[in-house]
Amino acid sequence: MQLITTGFGMRSTAAEVAASVNLRGKHAIVTGGASGIGVPTALTLAAHGAAVTLAVRNELAAQKVVEEIIATTGNKNVYAATLDLSNRKSIREFTAKWKCPLHILINNAGVMAIPDLQLTEDGLEMQFATNYLGHFELTLGLREALAAAGNARVVAVSSSGHLLSPVIFDDINFDFRFYDPWVAYGQSKSAVILFAVAASKRLAHAGITVNALNPGAIATNLQRHVGGQLKTPPELQKTPEQGAATSILLATAPLMEGKGGHYFENCNEAPVVSKRPADYQGVAAYALDSINADRLWETSLELLAR
Repeated sequence: MQLITTGFGMRSTAAEVAASVNLRGKHAIVTGGASGIGVPTALTLAAHGAAVTLAVRNELAAQKVVEEIIATTGNKNVYAATLDLSNRKSIREFTAKWKCPLHILINNAGVMAIPDLQLTEDGLEMQFATNYLGHFELTLGLREALAAAGNARVVAVSSSGHLLSPVIFDDINFDFRFYDPWVAYGQSKSAVILFAVAASKRLAHAGITVNALNPGAIATNLQRHVGGQLKTPPELQKTPEQGAATSILLATAPLMEGKGGHYFENCNEAPVVSKRPADYQGVAAYALDSINADRLWETSLELLAR
């Protein structure tokens, strides 16, 4: 199967990718839109005319970012709203308040390498709950709004960290395994890709396409649990604007119209790998496996039904 390629690459920025895009009249949500690559992601969408909502844990703190985006773009339709992806009540309240068609949903928020095992109120491992399951519930809660848009796109931000672990279905919450922060992170990011595979089949009939991506190595607050130090060699590191480019491409590029279930990095579809490469490039076969994707979908519904 031929990979999808573009004219962009590792050093392309979100602004370059979206140069010819017109998003006027469209609504977008960016989770974690007030920090890290979420900021240039939201700013780029706003710069091209979209009404953008930053879904964040601290709405008051996000107001400064909202004001900066408005001042930079001249687009007054930029907002902040409270959303804690590890809290199911917060997710339900957010989705209940959303009343208009949703054209773009960028599931961008995340946590990385929490040092000690932390569980949510529902007893779920925190990285799995925040990076994956919270976004799963959010997307399903917004399904009608996405369908109403007619041609909606969901972008799921994963990571090269998915190469550290598949989803361990028999012990997602580390009830038996010794907790390892990077294994937990890897599992959660593999789940994000599997979500794109499963959702692309289950939501396509409603005109909703779902794709996943690796934004690359960007020094942001995401690294706070590892001392704030990015371990990637300097030549492979990106700026936040470069890190946001692949999200923007999947959310806006005409090339991706109607295409779902793919995993991109550096603005191009990534090759499948059967062993973790030294440069952490490519997508693991287990993360695109349709059987794994179907199993995770059903498992997720069971977890939410508890």
